[in-house]
Amino acid sequence: MIVGIIGLGTLGRAIALGLRDHTAVRALYGTNRCATPLADHPYILILDGNRALVERSDVVVICVKPFQVEGVSREIASLLTPEKLVISCAASVTIAQVQAWTGDRAPIVRAMPNMPCRIGEGMTVLARGVRATPEHLERAQSLFETLGRVAVIEEGLMDAATGISGCGPAYAYVIIESLSDAGVKLGLPRDVARLLVAQTLMGSAKMVLTSDVHPAALKDDVTTPAGCTIDGLMEIEDGKLRHTLLRAAVAAARRSATLTSG
Repeated sequence: MIVGIIGLGTLGRAIALGLRDHTAVRALYGTNRCATPLADHPYILILDGNRALVERSDVVVICVKPFQVEGVSREIASLLTPEKLVISCAASVTIAQVQAWTGDRAPIVRAMPNMPCRIGEGMTVLARGVRATPEHLERAQSLFETLGRVAVIEEGLMDAATGISGCGPAYAYVIIESLSDAGVKLGLPRDVARLLVAQTLMGSAKMVLTSDVHPAALKDDVTTPAGCTIDGLMEIEDGKLRHTLLRAAVAAARRSATLTSG
């Protein structure tokens, strides 16, 4: 298949990087508002406009800001057909909105990938529009599975997914930064502290993904009686980290529902 990505910003580039080795993708096209050539993306053919991209693509991935989706959708609407799959990656923008702006000419799948897609460790959630068949959903899943893990959910849960997995990498980076600073405070070199923290989080996440054990039980396995871990956990509870992370995800999800206003 031929994939066209409208908008090679941070997310669009991450998706393109992940798709470059997809065995079913014969060509990658992109459009970019920036006039600077993408020298680090030689495998993407940059086209002059969105309409030229749609004409050449089997799958059109829209990766622009939420408030820009309407303009892009109306611009390409006349070139869409039932044979072309549109994947919208904009937070807050509903499938019904994209359908209306494109004249309901093509099947639509809504996607919310996150930044680790850039290295093949992303998390993407998908929701299928009424015109999209199970085969269309399978095609979208195939593309994003190259970038990491995929979950299919009801569209009404998209804002929740945005607040957790879409924004989640930023929360993780704050945790990594904070624990790295703690390592420096305790005398570790900065690069060693960062390595310890990042690998610890990655390994811990993999244990959750590869077992049926509840995270609380895994936590208990690390927490020996009268050991040092329980003292650290008490500080976390005193600092309300658990509550803060919950509130952060809820706030991000609520904000996701308002982004189309700009």
